[in-house]
Amino acid sequence: MEAAVCKTHELLEGDLRQVQVGETAVLLARSADGFYALGAVCPHAGAPLAKGLLHGQRLVCPWHMASFNVQTGLQCEPPGLDSLSLYPLRIEGDDVVVEVPEPSSPHRPAPMAAYDPSVDGRTFAILGAGIAGQTAAEMLRQEGFQGRIIMITAEAENPYRRTALSKGYLQGDGAGTLPALRPESFFEQHHIEIWRDRTVTAVKPYEHSLTFDNGEELAYDQLLLATGGKARPFNGPGADLQNVFTLHRAEDAAHILAAAQIARRAVVVGASFIAMETAASLTQAGLAVTVVSPTAVPFETTFGAGVGRRLLALHQDNGVEFCLSRRVTALEGDGAVAAAVLDSGDRIETDLVIVGIGIDPATDFLAAMPLHSGDGSVLVDAYLNAVEGVYAAGDVARYPDSRSGRDVRIEHWRLAAQHGRVAACNMLGQRVPFRGVPFFWTKQFSINLHYVGHADRWDDTIVHGDLEAGDFLVFYVESDQILAVLANGFAAELLAISELMRLGEMPPASTLSTQPANWVAMLKQPVAAYAGN
Repeated sequence: MEAAVCKTHELLEGDLRQVQVGETAVLLARSADGFYALGAVCPHAGAPLAKGLLHGQRLVCPWHMASFNVQTGLQCEPPGLDSLSLYPLRIEGDDVVVEVPEPSSPHRPAPMAAYDPSVDGRTFAILGAGIAGQTAAEMLRQEGFQGRIIMITAEAENPYRRTALSKGYLQGDGAGTLPALRPESFFEQHHIEIWRDRTVTAVKPYEHSLTFDNGEELAYDQLLLATGGKARPFNGPGADLQNVFTLHRAEDAAHILAAAQIARRAVVVGASFIAMETAASLTQAGLAVTVVSPTAVPFETTFGAGVGRRLLALHQDNGVEFCLSRRVTALEGDGAVAAAVLDSGDRIETDLVIVGIGIDPATDFLAAMPLHSGDGSVLVDAYLNAVEGVYAAGDVARYPDSRSGRDVRIEHWRLAAQHGRVAACNMLGQRVPFRGVPFFWTKQFSINLHYVGHADRWDDTIVHGDLEAGDFLVFYVESDQILAVLANGFAAELLAISELMRLGEMPPASTLSTQPANWVAMLKQPVAAYAGN
């Protein structure tokens, strides 16, 4: 089906507009070199792309910063795995005419090479089946790799969206349905092997082999370490009682969900992102929730005291109880947990306990690898390379941050996917340095926080907007450099800030003290031409 959707003069360069062609929503985009028609919603979470940002050939999603090339529809950066459908478009006089086939989907997998061991006899192993591993496997095929790809996971499930576990899944949204990243047929179609329930006990990097717990070995040509993290358990008395959980894997969430159906009270140990999201989810599911944390203000080391107090008040307003500057020293119960004992001597009666005190890199089996002396993460260079033939991505990787100049390890879903794409390219010998801008989001009750950049420390914060009212931008500054920005609201501004960070064109922080920056206008100033990544 085709339709004239607008006049050429109605769409200026840089404009985005959603139009309708029959039953299909279509995104119109006008860049410097013409008009394009694409799928109208983001493949990741269905965001309306007309509310996003078009800069050069790069289209950025308004919700989670996925980006696409408007000329091709191909994804430039995650989250999400698919690219956008690209529809035929022509100009007739002053009319913009778009043709949409029926049926039509707004997105599509990127083209992938066919497996052919007669062309390429190499074996690429991916250890871990989270988002870093999934993204790397797909990128290998997209970049033309025709050899064997093996994803190895200790879990029983195919790759799934881990970030959903502490949010809607615990509220019963889609209960019993694990948020899979791809259907089984996808792996079969593209000849991506998944070895489930397999535990690797050793990597021999100089012999290019893996050893499994049953003694078997696998020889590889290139290896990606994408094992993610392991949740830190509660180690005090009563840790082995029933209904004491961590939340990191699908089976954890399933057990918590089952226990929550018959529980009235829950204690959440810790005030990490997982812990606080879990507290919000369980409260919204009808449980009485108490958070116990040794910190005085949640998220103070991540967002600063001002934002931390705002989030604390938000949780309290929604019924979450807090015992701050306190530790759980023991759990009590007869078979199943019945109470948490605090270092103050107080007891909190409970039907289940969720431990959310952080994760450690899952690298215990990597004795032959260069690991960080503090947390055991894998040390990699700018190409995510650890040693010859071995790369690391996601939560396990400690890499040089191109903006701060420090080695960092970042536990973000989207960053793991960014790592996976770049690591795959480098496994194929392309020598692509990682310069991606970190971004993460968290939803807690009515607040949707979006954070771009990375600041593990700062010497100043600048707040635009109103923390109490809810719409704000917080800039984290070190030596006049804006390292990160946190936002609730200000969606258009944060999109522009993210692009300015990516291009290395952020202004010094001192300019913000004189007058608020017009971030969108700043981005539209002439920059070097680019397309895609």
